Amino acid sequence: MPNHNNTSFWDHHRAIIRSRKGGWVVNQGVYNHNYSMMDDLLGRVSFVRVMVLNATGRLPGKRLGAWFDASLLCTSWPDARIWCNQIGALAGTLRTSPTAATMAGTLAADSRAYGALTVVESMQFLLRARQQLSDGMPISDIIAAEYRRKVGRGYITGYSRPIASGDIRIPALERLRKRLGFAKKAHLQLAFRIGKELAKQNGEQINTAAYLAAFLADQAFTPEEVKRIYATMVSSGVLACYADTRDRPAEAFLPLRCSDVEYKVKAARPVPDP
Repeated sequence: MPNHNNTSFWDHHRAIIRSRKGGWVVNQGVYNHNYSMMDDLLGRVSFVRVMVLNATGRLPGKRLGAWFDASLLCTSWPDARIWCNQIGALAGTLRTSPTAATMAGTLAADSRAYGALTVVESMQFLLRARQQLSDGMPISDIIAAEYRRKVGRGYITGYSRPIASGDIRIPALERLRKRLGFAKKAHLQLAFRIGKELAKQNGEQINTAAYLAAFLADQAFTPEEVKRIYATMVSSGVLACYADTRDRPAEAFLPLRCSDVEYKVKAARPVPDP
């Protein structure tokens, strides 16, 4: 962190924008990490690969880019029962702009229960777990230690789902990994071993967050990079649910009568006379 009492730090940055990313050179071109966006990237590199470049400073190859594209397809479904998508649907029925709807729903997924932070926390756990395994700790003790660390929560990020047991995306992602020719490396192997142990203990299984975290740890991505790459991971589903309700009559999405609300707290009190 900068020393706020040292004005030379602020003077160094005063009245000038510094960037290690790139930018637009007027009458010459647009540059991104020394790539010409018009000559090197446009028409040659997918949007997702450029997004990863923007987030990390490294341009993934075509094979890894295809994996990223598929992983983002897995993180956003057009189902208005999902709470961030429900925000998009409500925004559509109230006739907001698609930008406001998509950003509001995406911001709602900036949560430890859903969205990019679940992948981040799962990666942090798997990185710790691999070190513990290297130190000779059994899988069962690694799991017990994580439960103790998360006292009061009763779950391990990446190995629990609120409704269903198991995750239909895991077999699909495994088929994709094999088709693209990626080896099943140390973190992914460990992620599945932990899932098997948890299945025996309490029926929990590996979910997509742990799978993505393990695969990306094996590709040498960091938790901070993962947080950036998946910052808008739910936006596609949010937009779909916005479009669905925006194309229907206004206020037709989940309208309620007052009688639909079951009040279970203190009884109604009389309003005193003024």
